[in-house]
Amino acid sequence: MQFEWINFYSEFATKLLEFKNNRAELIADIQSAYSAINMKLPKLEREDSIIDIDPFTVFGLFNKGITNANRIAILESFATVFNIKSKVPNNFDGIPVLNNLKATYYGFKDDRQAADIDNLWGLYESAINLAEKDDAANREIFTKWYDTVHDQLGIRWNITMGLYWIRPYEFINLDSINRGFIVDPDNMPVDFVNSVKKKLNKVPYASEYLAIKDACLHALKDSDYEYKNFPELSYRAWIVSKQVNQEKAEVKGKKSSKAAFLRWFAPLIQALRDLGGSGTPAEARAKIIENEQLSEDEINQTRGKNNVNKFENEVAFARNYLVNAGYIDKSVYGIWTLTETGKSVDMTSEMASDIFKNVLSSSPTKKEKNIDALADEDVHTVRYWLYAPGEGSCMWDEFYTLGIMAIGWGEIGDLSTFDSKDAMKIKMREVIDESLSYKNAAHATWQFANEMKIGDIVFVKKGMHQIIGRGVVMSDYEYDDTRDDEYKNIRQVDWTHNGKWPHPGQAVMKTLTDITSYTDYVEKLNSLFEDETEEDAEDVEKTYPPYTKEDFLSEVFMPEEEYDKLSGILRIKKNIILQGAPGVGKTFVAKRIAFSMMGVKDVERVMMVQFHQSYSYEDFIMGFRPSTDGFELKRGAFYNFCKKAEIDGDNDYFFIIDEINRGNLSKIFGELFMLIENDKRGVSLQLLYSDEKFSVPKNIYIIGMMNTADRSLAMLDYALRRRFAFFEIKPGFTTDGFRKYRMSLENEKFDKLIACVESLNNAISNDESLGDGFCIGHSYFCNLLPDTINDQVLSGIVEYELIPLLKEYWFDEPTKVKDWSSNLRSAIK
Repeated sequence: MQFEWINFYSEFATKLLEFKNNRAELIADIQSAYSAINMKLPKLEREDSIIDIDPFTVFGLFNKGITNANRIAILESFATVFNIKSKVPNNFDGIPVLNNLKATYYGFKDDRQAADIDNLWGLYESAINLAEKDDAANREIFTKWYDTVHDQLGIRWNITMGLYWIRPYEFINLDSINRGFIVDPDNMPVDFVNSVKKKLNKVPYASEYLAIKDACLHALKDSDYEYKNFPELSYRAWIVSKQVNQEKAEVKGKKSSKAAFLRWFAPLIQALRDLGGSGTPAEARAKIIENEQLSEDEINQTRGKNNVNKFENEVAFARNYLVNAGYIDKSVYGIWTLTETGKSVDMTSEMASDIFKNVLSSSPTKKEKNIDALADEDVHTVRYWLYAPGEGSCMWDEFYTLGIMAIGWGEIGDLSTFDSKDAMKIKMREVIDESLSYKNAAHATWQFANEMKIGDIVFVKKGMHQIIGRGVVMSDYEYDDTRDDEYKNIRQVDWTHNGKWPHPGQAVMKTLTDITSYTDYVEKLNSLFEDETEEDAEDVEKTYPPYTKEDFLSEVFMPEEEYDKLSGILRIKKNIILQGAPGVGKTFVAKRIAFSMMGVKDVERVMMVQFHQSYSYEDFIMGFRPSTDGFELKRGAFYNFCKKAEIDGDNDYFFIIDEINRGNLSKIFGELFMLIENDKRGVSLQLLYSDEKFSVPKNIYIIGMMNTADRSLAMLDYALRRRFAFFEIKPGFTTDGFRKYRMSLENEKFDKLIACVESLNNAISNDESLGDGFCIGHSYFCNLLPDTINDQVLSGIVEYELIPLLKEYWFDEPTKVKDWSSNLRSAIK
């Protein structure tokens, strides 16, 4: 039955009142109820030692983001322990639920006032009395307790949800779903909407809450709506909200691929349904194995040298896409939960394919996003942020308790609705102060909403000289319009540390700063917490997309036999230099050959540096650098990377050096000349600047890159040349991959331009002063799409990339430059 929950909830509410002055017995009974069904009682105090509890929090135990199966199990156990006679409900549609991270009505022991829980019991009793007899005396008592509780920590709109749970016919729920519904003139009379709209800008005090309640009951009674009471109203609002979310999910952009994990979309959704709507990753995989009757071979199959479990990796990747598609919720870390849309969707293979196609078509191209060859949109690298929770960190205690971080500028509304920083600045000037530029504010709000990701690390500062906390971002951006202050822009955070630490140096004054690129600074901040016993952020599980030889060949325009040669040589030699003309994609190849040999896009195991004339041994290995106290010994990029690989010997690591021939190699490598040889790996030598003996681990591969067309460079040091294999990367115009790419563009001018460039490359190859190493590469022509390729794009490639290159090649033969420039221009006319 749709509203069968009301009898049970009302009887249970009355029963709880008996424990107002005997909360120790109530806590013991709750613990007994959970123990009887082998469930862990949720966290109700910081140390999990419950010393007191209020009745609204008791109701919150089964009115939050848990599966219906778990709700029923809890209520059945409560029915037994508390002797509830009403039927245990099995339908909870339309009942408001708490956020799992804000499921108590009080602050934890050190954060709440002594009378906070007593006040909640006072409100609870007065609400039941008012529901039984609505007169002036009971309203006065209710008003006293409600207004007292209203200002307590942990109390917001959730108090109206609690009142609704215990007496749903007498008290209106004002969660965000209901508020949005009742201020819409399509759902309620215009005069009612006008009378209550302003009262819902913030959590109302008792007089306004009662006025809203009375006005709504009157409007429902005198109107012809299908909903005649608060439960029917809430249920209708919930239905409308579901429909809106369904429509949003249907139009939301997704990502596309022909990857094998598409097959797990439907089985994963079905598995979660069988688990009651949610489960841990392990439970979901186990249910898929059971439902699909997978063999041991299918379950245990691995890929790549590092033996990545194919089944687990593909299911995790499928889950990521279903999250993006709106079918799985990820707000609770370590739990996969179906959204309302996910519970009802009939996932077909065509839908799975469409999800991928939509994401590809909605994702900006690499050129549009100005992404270089090392970027991978489906891989997230951890970023580090410095954050101030309010002026003077005044909001830290509240945010820490709630498990959130929040920034201001709530006046401009939901940040996800803005498509640029400029749009944010315009809105800020419009609603806050038109005389200010808001350059810094818009940058912070944009980063908070769009650039910060789950898994990022946040350091919390107070002033310029103190760190007071550290945490891991656990949710996407959320707009909380239930807050009545400016801090409506929030993210859920697992705060791993709370205390006081001296800030190294002086902190910036901004609210939010991305400090990822300041590696020394990040290292110093991380070192503050090395001795802490709290769970380290690096223990957060990361899932990386699989990457195979087939993936490499689909992205890199290289014949399969060339790939086999390249990977084979690198595996044996351990050190290789990719050489070739400009534009053949050496950087792109370097990282993707690493991924394919690892079997996954694990960006934590790949590092890139670029050599130049000033690059030194001190940058690469270690050396003394100026500091505030004089000089300190600083460890370099390669040293740190080797130490990282050393403790993870079962996995391969790849160190990529761009422009390797631009540095003074003898100076940079120093005593490491010998240590990088494949048969010298693991051999230790004394380092120049320390008493440490250092070795290059066997699981590190070094990939260097150099342009053979660079006239200004001297020959590579012979000692280094002996230690590297050399592999020529050639233009890929004749590969099957490039042919398919060219055909997909269906552009006649592009085809003519490529034909002209191939003829030009023949001329360059046959030129005695140039040769194959100067041929024009295919990467000048990549990342184009059928709907973006036009005359302007092609002309830009010719005029600003190819012709300047020809002028450099034939600086002393202007006639050749003129002729081939004319040929290139003619190809696209």
